[in-house]
Amino acid sequence: MEHVDIKSSPAPLFSSGLDARTRSAAVDLDGGRVAYWTYEPVRVTPETRTILVIHGFRGDHHGLLRVADHLPEMRLIMPDLPGFGSSAAFAGASHTVERYGQFIGEFMAALGLGPETVLLGHSFGSIITSHFVADHPAAVCRLILINPIAAPALEGPKGLMTKLAVLYYEAAARLPRRPGQALLRSQLIVRVMSEAMAKTRDKDIRRFVHAQHSAYFSAFADRDSLLEAFKASVGSHVSEVAHRLELPVLLVAGEQDEIAMLPDQHKLVARLPDGLLGVIPGVGHLIHYETPEPAARYIRDFLKEPTA
Repeated sequence: MEHVDIKSSPAPLFSSGLDARTRSAAVDLDGGRVAYWTYEPVRVTPETRTILVIHGFRGDHHGLLRVADHLPEMRLIMPDLPGFGSSAAFAGASHTVERYGQFIGEFMAALGLGPETVLLGHSFGSIITSHFVADHPAAVCRLILINPIAAPALEGPKGLMTKLAVLYYEAAARLPRRPGQALLRSQLIVRVMSEAMAKTRDKDIRRFVHAQHSAYFSAFADRDSLLEAFKASVGSHVSEVAHRLELPVLLVAGEQDEIAMLPDQHKLVARLPDGLLGVIPGVGHLIHYETPEPAARYIRDFLKEPTA
């Protein structure tokens, strides 16, 4: 069992029962070891669903813990994506959206997860999961996208910042190993990023967000796989496969999200054959850290809705 690390904040940001729900394990897939965590329901009810959770770029399973904590009636399974957290990078394969989609299929098969599974993706995970479902329409029953990447990252108001980020990752990959690693794991750069994304005015939550980024944002396997994954994260988006997502899809967006901007979320939901958009005020790209309770409410209500 993995114990939830809440030392980074004096406030009780997790319930006392989360540890008891937590089980850690690992599985070997295509020569690489994948670590994953299962959060069992406190009590199995007719509303209990199994939700497979795919985290965002440079994150790991820790990022969605607060959402899991607010869904005690659900079973959530959270792997660290290959190349991040405690999971090995892909052996002999590029870290592309297609390869990560293949990983989802392999992981589901290894754990015996069938079409009754709900799939959830956050940020980069929204790209991976939506493309997977577009290519495998019968694999899961519903799709939930939190802070979905709804539009091309290299276009629009955020395009310049994305291009600068591309230069940052490419420079770090080309430098000698030690300075390249130091640049990528710079706590100053991580803190600047964290300050830019955090929207909450709650000092304890803000302190928690910064501590989480400090602890886990640099847990990647190597520079090459990180650069490949970054290029995948800015080279695709959900809207390009939206028309192929025939299953019910929930979008949970942040009103102040500067990465996955709200106008793009409205355009995305209009392209979905069976889509629903929930907007959380006062939050940006860190719904999973700052506003997990309203996100969990949207998820719970969505899973109660009958299939069209």
